[in-house]
Amino acid sequence: MVVAIAAVAVGLPAAEVLAEGLPATTTTAAPSPYWPGWLGPDRNGWVAGFKSPARWPARLQKAWRMPVGTGYGSPLVAGDRVYQHARQGNDEVLWCFDLKSGKVHWRQSYPAPFKIGGGGEYHGKGPKSSPVMADGRVFTMSIRGQLIAWDAASGKRLWSRDYDSRFKKSHPYWGAATSPIVDGKRVIVHFGTDEQGALVALDVATGKEVWSEGKDGASYSSPLLVEIHGVRQVVEWNHRALVGVDSHSGKFLWEYPFPHVGSDQNMPTPSFHRGRVLLGGENRGILGLEPQHKNGAWSVKVLWHQKTVALDMSSAVVNGDLLFGFSHYGRGRLFCLDITTGKVLWQGPGRTGRNVMFLSIPDHVVALIDNGQLQ
Repeated sequence: MVVAIAAVAVGLPAAEVLAEGLPATTTTAAPSPYWPGWLGPDRNGWVAGFKSPARWPARLQKAWRMPVGTGYGSPLVAGDRVYQHARQGNDEVLWCFDLKSGKVHWRQSYPAPFKIGGGGEYHGKGPKSSPVMADGRVFTMSIRGQLIAWDAASGKRLWSRDYDSRFKKSHPYWGAATSPIVDGKRVIVHFGTDEQGALVALDVATGKEVWSEGKDGASYSSPLLVEIHGVRQVVEWNHRALVGVDSHSGKFLWEYPFPHVGSDQNMPTPSFHRGRVLLGGENRGILGLEPQHKNGAWSVKVLWHQKTVALDMSSAVVNGDLLFGFSHYGRGRLFCLDITTGKVLWQGPGRTGRNVMFLSIPDHVVALIDNGQLQ
């Protein structure tokens, strides 16, 4: 059975978790399903162990359905369990379900009152971040910028951390939207307001700060973990620039200025492919960037910059040497772009929707549109 993680109706009223099944002959099931966080194990949307059917069924077969509340976070899958972070009333809730039956193993909640900024009422009160799982723990980021560690087996709350004392509050104007990522014994996430903030690594067991880098404000985007020129690093897009930071030490390595002028809303998660970072911003097109390291110094080379399509809120995914995304031009268009040249190969019709979440599978890309349609 395939769990259609992208078939979670998050961000809509009365969101529900769906488990959808295809005929057994169409899939190659992994021994232990694993989807530990936003865009999967490598934060690139790639679904390992999935074999695309020779002929797709007209409809998927529903295995179970469970109301969870509202929010934008995607589910986690580990073995026989599914985890979902959502909102019910003034509380944020973390659910743990049985993958096969939908039975609730446990449910934990905590107060998360939040007043959305003017103009953002349509998007709701979150949570807007996806949780991440590692080493038997689930880490959630609340709309208020509170990072909480939970025991994955029992749901016990282990520790929590915010940066209210350092930055006066731990979230920007529209609420925290960045999704944490785990590297070894460190959970890494951006805390802060529109005026000041930092990329921070915390010890997964205690929540104690390991390192903190930068003084930049908001980051609605989510960080990547990649290796470039032999250096394992965190690539993050804050409100001012795309930056590379040594994952172990927190040392700043390089940056490429790409600010969102006016509202500090850099939101899409960058993509990484063969040493290149692909970055798209509202009304600013998409860039192909190559961080370089020569004679002990880092720099960033611009390979191409096309302005035919752009990314607003939705993150793109890579499939082969192609980038698939959703441009906000034309009131929403799906597009395909050649990563090598930056040439746009095709665009879909306009008015498709507001936002899309993508998954990448062999020879196909799966898109969940904000109207709840999975295509």
